Amino acid sequence: MVAGVLAALIAFSTIGMLGVSARDGANWFQAVPADISTPPVAQRSVILAADGSKIATFYYENRVDVPLNKVAPVMRKAILAIEDNRFYEHGGLDLKATFRALASNLVAGQVTQGGSGITQQYVKNLLVETASNDEQRDLARATTPARKLKELRLAVAMEKRYTKDQILERYLNIAYFGDGAYGVEAAARHYFDKSAATLTLPEAALLAGIVRYPYAYDPTVNPKTATDRRNTVLARMAQIHWANASDAEDAEHTPLDLHVKSTPNGCVESKAPFFCDYVQREILTNPIFGPTDSARKLLLQSGGLTIRTTVDPKMQKAAQQAVDHYVPQKNSSHKASAEVLVQPGTGNVKAMAVDRALGPSEKIGKTWVNFAADGDHGTSLGMQAGSTFKIFTLAAALDQDMAFGHRLYAPDHLAPTGLHACDGKYAGSTTSLSNAADGEGGRTFSLVTGTWNSVNTFFLNLEKQVGLCDTVKMAEKLGMRRADGKPLEQVASFTLGPNTISPVRLAAAYAAFAARGKYCDPVVLTKITDSAGHQMKVPDAKCHQAIRKGVADGVNHVLRGVLTQGTAAGMGIGRPAAGKTGTVDDYSSAWFAGYTPDLASAVWVGDPRGGYAHPLRNVCLAGRCYGEVFGSDVPAPIWRETMLGALRGVPAHGFHSPPSEYYREGSGEDRVQVPNVVGLSASAARSRLAAAGFGVNTGGSVSSDTYPRGTVARTSPGGGSRVEPGTTVTIYVSKGRPNRPGPPGNPPPGGPPTKGPPTFPPPTIPPIGDTTGARPTND
Repeated sequence: MVAGVLAALIAFSTIGMLGVSARDGANWFQAVPADISTPPVAQRSVILAADGSKIATFYYENRVDVPLNKVAPVMRKAILAIEDNRFYEHGGLDLKATFRALASNLVAGQVTQGGSGITQQYVKNLLVETASNDEQRDLARATTPARKLKELRLAVAMEKRYTKDQILERYLNIAYFGDGAYGVEAAARHYFDKSAATLTLPEAALLAGIVRYPYAYDPTVNPKTATDRRNTVLARMAQIHWANASDAEDAEHTPLDLHVKSTPNGCVESKAPFFCDYVQREILTNPIFGPTDSARKLLLQSGGLTIRTTVDPKMQKAAQQAVDHYVPQKNSSHKASAEVLVQPGTGNVKAMAVDRALGPSEKIGKTWVNFAADGDHGTSLGMQAGSTFKIFTLAAALDQDMAFGHRLYAPDHLAPTGLHACDGKYAGSTTSLSNAADGEGGRTFSLVTGTWNSVNTFFLNLEKQVGLCDTVKMAEKLGMRRADGKPLEQVASFTLGPNTISPVRLAAAYAAFAARGKYCDPVVLTKITDSAGHQMKVPDAKCHQAIRKGVADGVNHVLRGVLTQGTAAGMGIGRPAAGKTGTVDDYSSAWFAGYTPDLASAVWVGDPRGGYAHPLRNVCLAGRCYGEVFGSDVPAPIWRETMLGALRGVPAHGFHSPPSEYYREGSGEDRVQVPNVVGLSASAARSRLAAAGFGVNTGGSVSSDTYPRGTVARTSPGGGSRVEPGTTVTIYVSKGRPNRPGPPGNPPPGGPPTKGPPTFPPPTIPPIGDTTGARPTND
């Protein structure tokens, strides 16, 4: 009752305006408010990798709540000594302090002192922290009788509801300790890089002294003022015998010894910045985390979430190193690269790397655009998929039980007419499309060899035979969609990959083949708990059997040959693996998507300024220059280096054998042996090769010690090689022995020759027509 009367007197102007007596005001004051509550205050959220290591921190206020028993006893004594040493003796109001405030207020005619103890300070901080807008925050800070009365009344109510230890704990976790540190734990970590449980006497005194005026006593800005304030706290602790006098004196002569450690806010300084950005956008855009954008943002920045993710630090490091190695961050060609790793059968994104730093695009080597993600997770509009989409036509063909040996003619040029979209509308085109280079058309290929060589006109014919709609549906079953979120465009050249997609979607689709047809949406979250430890719902991968296992096994069988005999020959990784190259029209970008039963990856290389305006021609990257960049040139080596690092220490697993019915028309390789025509006359060699069904091309003349002039010195491919039926064989005709200096003999008359540079025979240079070891021309 006395406390109530005193409170009414302190706020006499307000009581007077209410027109009630001091005793009535006291009765009202003593009643516990019906709306009293202590909602959780803003706490920082942390994003963790799969192994528990920290990826990033998000916060509106840098705060980490800790229980009172995790705060060093000397810290508790220091804060009470300087702020409210009678805290455990008085109620919600300290009468002695209140009398002092009353006298001051009566003299001044307004509220100049409030005698605020720990409980009242906690209430004030709570009102500020839980204000929902600026107006409420201003009212909570206002120096008015009305605000003071509300604060005092709530302090009394708090003392009735909570124990002294509970109030002190809440106060230590809500107080502001300057320089962006909220709560004693964040302050201890920020100023001393240690926990609040291990604070020493001088450290505790410094933190306790900051609270009264955090900006004035900030030791990072005003070390002299902060030191003086710390010493005031130490003297007060010695005065009330809460610290040994000699210890306090020694502490006063101790330097501040700060170890300031800033806590990065957001993804910019993360070791996996674009994966972190993907996680952030998943939370900010998914309604599962709140009904509005502002609610989701508040949850992430203030909810004290512990966000456990799928990223594997070892795999992330392998991917980042690979993209940075082959496409350096600040390359002079301005090209970029992105890669995503997905675990088959789970949809877990294990790595996401971009060869840029996260930041404003105006600065070289930085971008806010996540090239690895869809538009809703990184503002990217996607990149054309190129020949990586041929895999869906192949899968549709196998789903219709076409055999590996099923053959189709692949002309040099083909207009994809007669096609219809899924809605029945005509989708054919009279525009003639060609292969990636001369010499690849004009013969037949099987499902196997057409895929190995990535022959455009073969796949256009296969798409026509399978049906455009079935090809599109196969891609959709495996999660493919445009990066802008719209359905795939059903156009005549669909199989050649004109749709703009993201690496994360392509990696998830290829992962489905690795998982024997089980498709999972790509996911990055495994578990989220709030500040109270309650588990929250996270998006589900929705794993399901999208296509028959046998179809996936058949695709895997065919794509394994791409790494041994196809467009990515030589890109093997020493364990069962499969993949597909992709070079987009006019070299506007290049891809490689590959996988093992344990891990799938998709790699993109291109120009963020626009692939058609800035194609992959005459490009120099990492000290190597390219006339044109194919999927096998840069994306495939990135994939290979990544997989070697990411799978190091992971046991190798094999693919399942494809169903036997796919072999009913042979293996599909159907390779024939090139006759050995070396030593024959050019005309005889041409006749023999033509009779065996091969095309013949004359490559030019070469010097030879072995074969007489006018006979065939060598061929490409060489005799005995096994190649596709109808392959063109290039013959090289001997022009006889090369000119060489004669054997040493008697010196010429007139003495030894004049000294000079040594002479050597001219090098034997293959003619321009030589194609030995040339790259596969389709991609």
